[in-house]
Amino acid sequence: MSSEPFVTYERTGHVAVITYNRPEALNAVNGQLRKELNFAWEKLRTDDEAWVAIVTGNGKAFCAGADLKDPGSSVGNDEHSFWEVPSFTSLESGKEIFKPVIAAVNGYAIGFGLTMVASCDFVIASERAEFGFPEVQLGVPTVQGAVRMPKRVGWQNAMELLLLGDRVDAQRAKEMGLVMKVVPHSDLMTEATGLAERLIANSAPLAVRATKEIARRGQEMGFVEAIRFGETMRKVAGATEDAKAFRDAAKSGKKPVWQGR
Repeated sequence: MSSEPFVTYERTGHVAVITYNRPEALNAVNGQLRKELNFAWEKLRTDDEAWVAIVTGNGKAFCAGADLKDPGSSVGNDEHSFWEVPSFTSLESGKEIFKPVIAAVNGYAIGFGLTMVASCDFVIASERAEFGFPEVQLGVPTVQGAVRMPKRVGWQNAMELLLLGDRVDAQRAKEMGLVMKVVPHSDLMTEATGLAERLIANSAPLAVRATKEIARRGQEMGFVEAIRFGETMRKVAGATEDAKAFRDAAKSGKKPVWQGR
């Protein structure tokens, strides 16, 4: 058995790269990969030096979905009953992470893999990427995908993915609005890293997180409540050292240096 981890977390500067690392199984999610993936997202959430994340896959797949040979694939824990199984432990299951996350889709993004893509803020796809929810063809519904996709790509595009179960290529995914940019396969990580570096250089990291949280929570609130929540977050962000750095830099005509504090 390989001693290699099924998920890797590597940070360079302020960019963390989370990689599905089970290429011989097309990065299918078994119990161990699920546990390691949950750990990686928690590490990102608590790593103060990680301001932006990129998630990608090793090999020819981003993630080919659940490993159907492993009964623990859906949650990474088959020792308890339904009611004791933890939810919201990974980004695609609803874990709240307000740092920007970029999906660099290098190949098949199927089932759980596509749910992960739909959970990210930006999606850059290799020309080789394919996307699909095959669950209905297996006799079961997709849950997270069904909840996320209508808001992400509109009703009819969502139904194309969810009810037909067929794969779509990168260009079709871009037409749907799921993918931001399709690039040559060899350029994928360069493009994703370039976007991450733009986010780091252009924007105060705490202001970015506050804005993402407003955008996410605001979708579930009434308009007035969302605005009031946003104004509260503006006050919180305005009291940070980064906000002071901007005010000081504006007086001197210099560019602020963000610290994430």
